[in-house]
Amino acid sequence: MIETSDFRTKRLPLSQGAGHMPVLGFGTLIPDKAVTISATRDALDTGFRHFDCAERYRNEREVGEALQAGLAAGGIPREDLFVTTKLWNTNHRPERVEPAFEASRALLGLTYLDLYLSHTPFAFQPGDDQDPRDQNGNILYDPGVTLLETWRAMESLVDHGRCRAIGLSDITLDILAPLYESARIKPAAVQVEAHPYLPETELLEFCKEKGIVFLAFAPLGHGLRPGPLDDQIILSIAARVGKTPAQVLLAWAAQRGTALLTTPKTAARARENFDISPLPQDAFDEINRIQTRQRFNNVVKTGSPGFIPQGR
Repeated sequence: MIETSDFRTKRLPLSQGAGHMPVLGFGTLIPDKAVTISATRDALDTGFRHFDCAERYRNEREVGEALQAGLAAGGIPREDLFVTTKLWNTNHRPERVEPAFEASRALLGLTYLDLYLSHTPFAFQPGDDQDPRDQNGNILYDPGVTLLETWRAMESLVDHGRCRAIGLSDITLDILAPLYESARIKPAAVQVEAHPYLPETELLEFCKEKGIVFLAFAPLGHGLRPGPLDDQIILSIAARVGKTPAQVLLAWAAQRGTALLTTPKTAARARENFDISPLPQDAFDEINRIQTRQRFNNVVKTGSPGFIPQGR
């Protein structure tokens, strides 16, 4: 069934009255700090109101500066924004969760956050080094804490009004399902890689059944070539409907009921990624029948994101 509402203004309700997430989100994984500021401002000017950040990206201060400047210049109320950030793997111990959250909130310059995610379900050795490794280059994990213990500490952030909702990123269904059953405050959102080559259908159905917002990152396949942007079915549909391949892929993601993140680094690209509309039903169905399967980021297997440089 075709989703007829305007994707540019559509928001998905979060569980337990925790607000609404704009379907179209801007991801801030941008290594260059100056580009982070300009791209965030351009996204805000274009109409993006959903901004996805992370302690691990090391640019929360720059995102915060851009948001504050944009809010002031555009007269945009804070309530119109939806801002997420993430707890990094080295801060999974319960006593480290609140300090990590407060550090991120302060860098972003916000009095509260809309959503706080566990960046991955993997706990790394606690400390200031975001990539703790042994002499052979192997990740040093922390066996002394469970994901549920970390989650309990995140629940207390909601209890005290520091963030409105909590969720998980880079999670698989076999880890999500038992956590969901044990959680006092249920996950409001799950952020995972998803695109026609990795539709994550089973996880999406679970999320829909439980009222969890499914948030797709890398909906363009990280822009890697070859990838979904080069798929002949996507190219054919794009030509048929008068849209770019990127717009087709983003529309498909929104049309299947998910929110999505893109990281346009220029104003022109931001406008392209924001200007999406529903696909004809036959085109939507055609994309659903794509058989190619490929994951581009193996973070779900190790907890180490494949597209973030290692180091402090």
